[in-house]
Amino acid sequence: MLHIIETTGVVGADHTITLKLPDDVPQGPCEVVVTVKDHRDKKKVDWLALPPLDLVMLNPNETFRREDMYGDDCR
Repeated sequence: MLHIIETTGVVGADHTITLKLPDDVPQGPCEVVVTVKDHRDKKKVDWLALPPLDLVMLNPNETFRREDMYGDDCR
């Protein structure tokens, strides 16, 4: 059985990490894959600081029927 468990941990000064797994994970040997994401240099985007977009309002009377977009042969 394959268990995919996503959790966080803290790496200690001795570069070890301890995980608590769910009770349904059996005891014994297992294969473990570790992915480390470095959150220290992650830049956060301030969405409110982005410049506003200049949006053009579509004509409310205009339609987007297949025939209007592709012609009579629908291609």
